[in-house]
Amino acid sequence: MKTGIYKGLFYRNRKIFTLLIDPEKHTIDSLKQTIQKADECKVDLILIGGSLTSQPFDSFIASIKRTTSVPVVLFPGNLMQLSANADGVLLLSLISGRNPDYLIGNHVLAAQFLKKSKLEIIPTGYILITGDHSTSVEYISNSHPIPRNKTDLVVATALAGEQLGLKLIYLEAGSGARQHVDLNTVQQVRENTGIPLIIGGGIRNPEEILDLYKAGADGVVIGSAIEEDLNALSKLTAVRDKFNR
Repeated sequence: MKTGIYKGLFYRNRKIFTLLIDPEKHTIDSLKQTIQKADECKVDLILIGGSLTSQPFDSFIASIKRTTSVPVVLFPGNLMQLSANADGVLLLSLISGRNPDYLIGNHVLAAQFLKKSKLEIIPTGYILITGDHSTSVEYISNSHPIPRNKTDLVVATALAGEQLGLKLIYLEAGSGARQHVDLNTVQQVRENTGIPLIIGGGIRNPEEILDLYKAGADGVVIGSAIEEDLNALSKLTAVRDKFNR
């Protein structure tokens, strides 16, 4: 029996490294180079998504699938970023906010498409934590992030997500954030929940990845740092490799 993406990634007692690709930030050439590097570095997962959409998602996903065997999972910023060509989808519930469209409304609109698509659906509690500036997801979703210093609220929100049956918690500092999610927050969420935990936003160097792994993160999601310096991917994934030995 083929192991699903979720079980294959999170039930092997190891840390994972996820590459986030925003279609709006790539040319054909840069995408090809990025995927080649991702294969070389053996990233565990490729997420595809962003805040804006100006090109057909089906063809973009198909072009990636033709050149890599790494699982390609949708990280949809809106309903236009759904494609049956991917392997799976993080079905995001923005549980840090109170906008009903991002808690259930868009999910209802997408439900029949997702059922017919045969994508592996990974219900994900998406928690936005405020950093040093407003983020695109905050603006687009019209929701307020949880203040960085309110660890108790982050923990309670993550716990509620687990109790609702979500299978993954994603703590997000926002694309291009100068600081990643606070290590104490990561540790507290890990100690109070039993489902996989991944961290994104503001992660730029190997030391930060190591600290997040040690604090209890099952995985990290890196986007902006690789957009700025593709060659950095080797150094960043090396932390995962060393940690998993």
